[in-house]
Amino acid sequence: MNNMTKTLILSLALTAATVHAENTVNVGGQAMFPSKDIIDNAVNSVDHTTLVAAVKAAGLVETLKGKGPFTVFAPTNAAFAALPAGTVDGLLKPENKAALAKVLTYHVVPGTYDMKALNAAIQQGGGTAELKTASGGKLRFMHNGPSNIQIKDEAGHVANISTYDVYQSNGVINVVDTVLMPK
Repeated sequence: MNNMTKTLILSLALTAATVHAENTVNVGGQAMFPSKDIIDNAVNSVDHTTLVAAVKAAGLVETLKGKGPFTVFAPTNAAFAALPAGTVDGLLKPENKAALAKVLTYHVVPGTYDMKALNAAIQQGGGTAELKTASGGKLRFMHNGPSNIQIKDEAGHVANISTYDVYQSNGVINVVDTVLMPK
């Protein structure tokens, strides 16, 4: 075995050890590293390209790279595609930056709410929990079966959390299947 091959094998082994040591979760086909912030992880998910483009258009990159902690309920591309035709394109227009920021910050709750914390809040609330979003709105959480939590927004839409506990250096991401809408 030549030195180049040995170096490549060692590099791959170290990368695998780092991924394992960080307890990564795959989102959109990519490992999300707990040592990276929300933005640095989200940009790698092919399932969240619309969300990332929207965060950039709304000018929220630096906010979500901030200290936190933040919990982001991250809608997938499919969730954005399920909105009425023209909704995303309209929100991405520069003149709608404030409305876009409101929708996006409605998906952010200050603090760290992983599955354990959400379950505890639901139990403490007698079957539902209400959390205040960064935009000032409210989200209601409830169980839908023994291992699923649903979120109801102020407009009456219900989202399922499809991937829980994607830890970041500044919070946690929970992937959702529906875009949540404030009043």
